[in-house]
Amino acid sequence: MFVDVAKIEVKAGDGGNGMVAYRREKYVPMGGPAGGDGGRGGDVVFIVDPGLRTLMDFRYQRHFRAKAGENGRPKNQHGANAEDLLVKVPPGTVVRDAQTQDLIADLTEIGQRAVIAKGGRGGRGNVRFATAKNKAPDMAERGEPGEVKEVLLELRLIADAGLVGFPSVGKSTLLSVVSAARPKIASYHFTTLSPHLGVVSLGDERSFVLADLPGLIEGAHEGQGLGHEFLRHVERTKVLVHVVDMAATEDRDPVSDYYAILHELKEYNPLLVERKQVVVANKMDLPGAQEHLVLFQQKVKDVEIYPISAITRDGIDVLMHRIAELLDQIQVEESNKMDFAEAEVVYRARGPRLTFTIDRDGNVFVVESAELDKLVAMTNFDQYDAVKRFQTILRRSGVDDALRAAGAKDGDVIRVGDMEFDFVE
Repeated sequence: MFVDVAKIEVKAGDGGNGMVAYRREKYVPMGGPAGGDGGRGGDVVFIVDPGLRTLMDFRYQRHFRAKAGENGRPKNQHGANAEDLLVKVPPGTVVRDAQTQDLIADLTEIGQRAVIAKGGRGGRGNVRFATAKNKAPDMAERGEPGEVKEVLLELRLIADAGLVGFPSVGKSTLLSVVSAARPKIASYHFTTLSPHLGVVSLGDERSFVLADLPGLIEGAHEGQGLGHEFLRHVERTKVLVHVVDMAATEDRDPVSDYYAILHELKEYNPLLVERKQVVVANKMDLPGAQEHLVLFQQKVKDVEIYPISAITRDGIDVLMHRIAELLDQIQVEESNKMDFAEAEVVYRARGPRLTFTIDRDGNVFVVESAELDKLVAMTNFDQYDAVKRFQTILRRSGVDDALRAAGAKDGDVIRVGDMEFDFVE
């Protein structure tokens, strides 16, 4: 089974907790703080594995969790960092945030890695909070929570050229003739329900990857038929090889078929019709094909047309060499674009360190802030010094003043993250 879409949840490891500890030595009666920091939680890292071809494994395992870092130890010993969790994915995997649809990673190269969820940093031990006024702080940080994300995986085949066209026009037969691929071939629609890849080797030591993609139907851009499942893979190809049944074996009109496919591609992504393309006039060995070809050439202009017969193999060598030439041209163009892009540097100013909003939930004032939510998770409210530090951060960040401006008074309930506090003047 070919599986090219999967939704999973990834959870990076939490940072280890910092420790509250003090020096306990025979001749040092008032030893200072000696609590070590917690270790860093493991990242969830996707790595491209050339041995994978589908996302089938993600149908059976949907949750991936990295390990937490170790807690800090006495005598200023830091906890060990957790190992990253490596998740293998096939080449061509696109990773998006399932909620926002934002692109997280586009994994195309063998061995390429991408951090999908970042592990939390370790909490600081009490030695980190020693000051001239408080030489023996009775507080330490909890570890930072690791990131949790629900991500959508999409597999888009990485092929140099893709065979597009209506069902039963001969795409699978053509691929089987020019490569070692053996797609299923039959005389009924939608024989190809999943993409097939084949490597085309030319006599001049050049080669390229050719994809036989499932047949399109009208309305595919709206999800009809195989719809988006097909069009997703077309986006990867550099050259579109448009196969047309020039013999019109099912009473179809080759000209109408050609423009119908162009319409579906344009509606899905206007950039697709700007790709380099060639038209393959297939089934030229059948009666009536030559007459249809003449009419096709009269009505379809500004496109290269290559008459072939996938059965008799006539015209195939010329077609394959032309595809290779187009790919060479594209490689030169892409190299020139990369050289120009490397010289362009964009600098962006950092935004404010802490942002928040204040809303009302009945009688409760709700302070919403990703930074403060993290601070709550990392604060041990059983420790007096930790509570004082938390209060100081709220005051210095302007939260106290903003609450007063919003109408908060002495004794009102304030909610930050999962914690509720009384507002005290």
